[in-house]
Amino acid sequence: MRVDEMIGLGVAGNFAHHLEQAGELEDFKDVKTEEPQAPKGIFPFYLPSSDSFLGIYSVTSDELKLPAYEANAQVEPEIGVQFEIVYGDQHEVVDLIAERFTTFNDCTIRKEGAKKISEKKSWGPNSKGIGNKWIDIDKFEEGGVMDRYHLCSFVRRDGVLHEYGVDAPLPGYSYFYTKLKNWLIEKMNHQEDFGPLENISAHLRACNYPSHALISIGATAYAEFGEHNYLQSGDEIYVITYDATQEKGDLESSETKVILHQKVL
Repeated sequence: MRVDEMIGLGVAGNFAHHLEQAGELEDFKDVKTEEPQAPKGIFPFYLPSSDSFLGIYSVTSDELKLPAYEANAQVEPEIGVQFEIVYGDQHEVVDLIAERFTTFNDCTIRKEGAKKISEKKSWGPNSKGIGNKWIDIDKFEEGGVMDRYHLCSFVRRDGVLHEYGVDAPLPGYSYFYTKLKNWLIEKMNHQEDFGPLENISAHLRACNYPSHALISIGATAYAEFGEHNYLQSGDEIYVITYDATQEKGDLESSETKVILHQKVL
């Protein structure tokens, strides 16, 4: 399944402290959640065949092109999961089957006056990043391969490598596995167009009910450099997921490690 054939969705606020550090907590002040630690909602970053700006395929593996204007862009280091979407008789989402995962850079511009999250998420080709390979998911529940994996990220600037996001175990997501899947299904069916959020069911319908979704399941909290530094031309981005039982979160490649490496243009 090609990524450009999938609907691209993201999860907002699925790691503690990320929204506060990104200066986006105020955007969600009127969004009610069932639990304090629950994510705030989901948003589109790519809508295949759409005539809007979200119809531009923005995902690449080697370059990140900043907007022509001063955009205050930050890496959002995430895990991207490929899900098969199972629909019911009324085209409602009844199940999501997690098939494989990789690293993802949900790069975001801190855009004043943006009414929807999606307005900060895509500004043209090469505005997102995806890892150089995928890892198959044996089961999207405790005891599966994802239990062992961590997510970390770095930016190299002027020859110096800086930690950008904190190193975090994947089960450290606020919502993960079955809890996340059930929450995603509910939001895909019932999330309303409200505040910074959008009606995802309407997007699925407009995209002719795609069979698969690439869902970026949330960005980690920032390390000090990541919180206080926006991306610049010439930076190099690394978003890495690795098996913490047998390797380190560094730039050394291995069969079980996924490394997204982008040059900022």
